[in-house]
Amino acid sequence: MEKLELLYEGKAKKVYATSDPEKYIVSYKDSATAFNGEKKGEIIGKGEVNNLMSNIIFQLLAKEGIKTHFISELNERETLVRAVSIVPLEVIVRNVAAGSFSKRFGVAEGIELKQPTLEFCLKDDALGDPMINTSQILALSLATPRELERIAYIATRVNEVLSNYFDTINVKLIDFKIEVGRTNNGEIILADEISPDTCRLWDKETGKKLDKDRFRQNLGEVEEAYQEMLNRVSKF
Repeated sequence: MEKLELLYEGKAKKVYATSDPEKYIVSYKDSATAFNGEKKGEIIGKGEVNNLMSNIIFQLLAKEGIKTHFISELNERETLVRAVSIVPLEVIVRNVAAGSFSKRFGVAEGIELKQPTLEFCLKDDALGDPMINTSQILALSLATPRELERIAYIATRVNEVLSNYFDTINVKLIDFKIEVGRTNNGEIILADEISPDTCRLWDKETGKKLDKDRFRQNLGEVEEAYQEMLNRVSKF
């Protein structure tokens, strides 16, 4: 598959056109940001970890009937994916209080929530990715009612599958962010990535954080935590 012009470059990935208009190539970067880009740095090997881990998880989800953009892994940093138009929403599912949820509602980090929560944020760096509710999403024509139902279903199923999956490798899924895209025929499918960049992942026994919070909170051993998650996922 021939890689053509760069279509998009974000904080963590580059997306390239290919000789097939139905397919893109995603290339993962080592650069890291936090707090809406206020903190910047580099996590050596992050691109490889996020690419490989995402691909393993996307294939797992596909076996559970969840459609994703994944087609095939090209190398340690690049993956061939279905061409989609990303819906400008960050879809967040929380099982345990942490991060901005704890700050907004005054709930101690680590408190188990009575039920998973579903949140939406507008995907707009310039605005700081503000929270947005379903009526606002509909009012701004960011998604249709049917698409919102589909997005909520995908998020719920991903949470169910991944919570069970991570439990088998002694990891607790605290929360995660996903993105979805529209295919050329208008179908909503899971896109972007699922990695230590987009999930909070704690060791079940020790509570050690194995995700981007180690970078956000200057906890050290960032590269080691990312590699540990890939090792656990790869062994499954």
